[in-house]
Amino acid sequence: MQIAADSGLDHARTAGWMVDVGVGDFDSVAPDTLGRAEAEGVELIHHAPDKDRTDLELALTLARERATGTVLVVGGSGGRVDHFAGNLGVLAAAQYASLQIEAWMGTATVWVVRGERRFHLPPGALVSLVPMHGPAGDIVTEGLHWPLQHETLPPGSGRGMSNRVGAGPVRIAVGDGVLLAVAPGGDPGEDPWRS
Repeated sequence: MQIAADSGLDHARTAGWMVDVGVGDFDSVAPDTLGRAEAEGVELIHHAPDKDRTDLELALTLARERATGTVLVVGGSGGRVDHFAGNLGVLAAAQYASLQIEAWMGTATVWVVRGERRFHLPPGALVSLVPMHGPAGDIVTEGLHWPLQHETLPPGSGRGMSNRVGAGPVRIAVGDGVLLAVAPGGDPGEDPWRS
C-alpha cells in the first residue's frame, strides 16, 4: 500500500508513483495535485490543521492499522530542523515498534533498529548509530570497521558516530532499546527520490 502524507502527494506525482491513500491536513500539497488525487479515486483522509500529531505520525499510524509490517518512508528531511528532528523521534517511537521502518531522508538512509537489522552498503560507506528515547543496550555489530560487542550507547553519545562499512553485509543487533542506523549518503546533489 502506498500512503502519501500531505505534500508527499506532490512528490509521489513528480516521481510517477501511484498512491492508494493520502493523509494529513493537506496544508502544503498543491491544490491541483489534491484535485487530481480525488479524481483518480485516491482515498483521502483529512485531518484538522490544529491536530496534535504530525503528518508522518498519521501516515505511520495508518500503516500500522492496516497491517503493513515493512514501511519505507520517503522524505521527512524537509527544510525545517524542528520537523526533521521530530520526524527522527517519530520513526523510533514505541507506538511503531511493530513496523520495520527504513527511511530515505534526502541523501541519507535511516534504519530503525529494534532487535536485529541487516543491510548492504558499499565498503567504506559511513554509518552512524544513534540511540533514541533512552539508552540502547547489548548492541552487537558485524560488518563495520569498529564493531560493538554487547555495548550500551547512552543518548547524546558520540561513540556510535561515523563508523565505516567493512566487508560483507552490515548486521546490527540491539538487546534493549532502539537506535537509528544512519547512512548519511554522498553528494548532496543526488536525487532524494531514488528510482
